Amino acid sequence: MELVRGLHNLRPRHRGCVATIGNFDGVHAGHQAILKRLRAHSVRLGLPGCVVIFEPQPREYFAPQAAPPRLTRLRDKLALLEGQGVDRVLCLAFNHRLRELSAEQFVQQVLIEGLGVKHLEVGDDFRFGCDRSGDFAFLKKSGERHDFTVEAANTVAESGDRISSTRLREVLAEGDFPLAERLLGRPFSITGRVLHGQKLGRQLGAPTANVQLKRLHAPLKGVYLVSVELDGITHKGAANIGTRPSVEGDGQAHLEVHLLDFHGDIYGRRITVVFHEKLRDEKRFDSLDDLKFAIQEDFAAARAHWGL
Repeated sequence: MELVRGLHNLRPRHRGCVATIGNFDGVHAGHQAILKRLRAHSVRLGLPGCVVIFEPQPREYFAPQAAPPRLTRLRDKLALLEGQGVDRVLCLAFNHRLRELSAEQFVQQVLIEGLGVKHLEVGDDFRFGCDRSGDFAFLKKSGERHDFTVEAANTVAESGDRISSTRLREVLAEGDFPLAERLLGRPFSITGRVLHGQKLGRQLGAPTANVQLKRLHAPLKGVYLVSVELDGITHKGAANIGTRPSVEGDGQAHLEVHLLDFHGDIYGRRITVVFHEKLRDEKRFDSLDDLKFAIQEDFAAARAHWGL
């Protein structure tokens, strides 16, 4: 899969494709249905399939602190898109210049002059352009003028409710990981590099891997049963994700993972943390002794769950 960053990096060879546009946060089952249709049109027309995404995501640009937590960071999103058979990703910097484009300008500069789109596949609620003035009807009329076809992907539902990134965040907040897996088509996980932290876990008898989140906000908060994928081997464990209210820190979300019965050095390594069940909410403890006792109870619950 080819990644093109910005319109200025498009070349004549990139013209002529079938495309879709969106955040694709989570690359969930609803997104996968759109990508399946994209592949079908790609084969039918003999053209590459291109996904247009934005960094940062628009809501992160307009109101960073109020933006919803990301389900997938860019690196993981790209890997998931590649796994869905996408040929090319055009990643547009969402900035003042892009936000000021009218719907007509966006179509002309991105779809016509940039990509030479022959077919466009969009979600049924897709909006674009300055003040979100562009919609499916606008795209249909643009396609008739500029000789490309437009199709709206049908809503994909699970248990009678539309699958969306918003719904997935709600399900994760409720700790319903079996439902989250059905919405995603895979277990929910977070991948990141293990960084050096405050080493407080060692003092508490609970050495943890401090996993880089690279998110403005975390999609989960609390203590969870997890498994960790490292070098093709699955390790059982427990994880805390949150702002660590009992410890003086930076106020940012952190993911700290304890691997049960593991004693290796994994600093600098990338690991995938798969979430299975919520043990409890994150809470503030009055003393480090109380925190240490709670952590040991969490580990005991994890051991009992995993049969260790």
